[in-house]
Amino acid sequence: MIYIRSFLFSLYFFLLTLIMGIAAFSIRLFAKQHALSYAKLWTRWSLWGLNKICHISTEITGWQFLPEQPSYLIASQHQSAFDTLVWMNLLPRPAYIMKKELTRIPLVGPLLLLSGMIPLDRQGGGKALRNLIHNTDIAIKDHRQIIIFPEGTRTAIGEKVKLQAGVVALASQLNLPIVPVSIDSGNCWPRRSFLKFPGVIHIEIHPAITELKERKAVLAEIETAWNKQKQY
Repeated sequence: MIYIRSFLFSLYFFLLTLIMGIAAFSIRLFAKQHALSYAKLWTRWSLWGLNKICHISTEITGWQFLPEQPSYLIASQHQSAFDTLVWMNLLPRPAYIMKKELTRIPLVGPLLLLSGMIPLDRQGGGKALRNLIHNTDIAIKDHRQIIIFPEGTRTAIGEKVKLQAGVVALASQLNLPIVPVSIDSGNCWPRRSFLKFPGVIHIEIHPAITELKERKAVLAEIETAWNKQKQY
């Protein structure tokens, strides 16, 4: 049954993306100001399908730790494609920092840029970091909430990778509190897996980090917060 549900969701997700991607031409030509709302609608329907077809739901704790200021930086674990969808409808004006390659996806890529997502050239070195800071600063002035994955790529449950120091540079340059978020999406939607397993994905928001002077200390604090996630 898991194979059938996974296939049905993949078909649903493909057709939804295709139809909404084609329909997005009207947004790109005549209603650019609605691009973010349109992207939110796509992710909402995507996760609706995941819930209804694959019986995957979401439980969120720690809402009280989100800063009151309009902009901050969510530093989330990254275990599956689910993580790239879920924040779109949890925050008022989200902006993901995403790999630049995603902007080249037909139909979807242009809408990602139009809706205010922030591309990162992972091979660009110092210039890429400066561009990232510049583009994120523009987003902050637009009262966006920034989502970044410090691991740099999807990781398996329990896997440890060196966190990218750019998250600290970005936060300190723009004076953004870092909000660590742990997530166990890999239990239901493993990385690079076709299969989607029924269950609950737990998202746990931790207290914000505001002291950003020591890079190693901040990265260690992010990891410590992640490790505090309850075992379900």
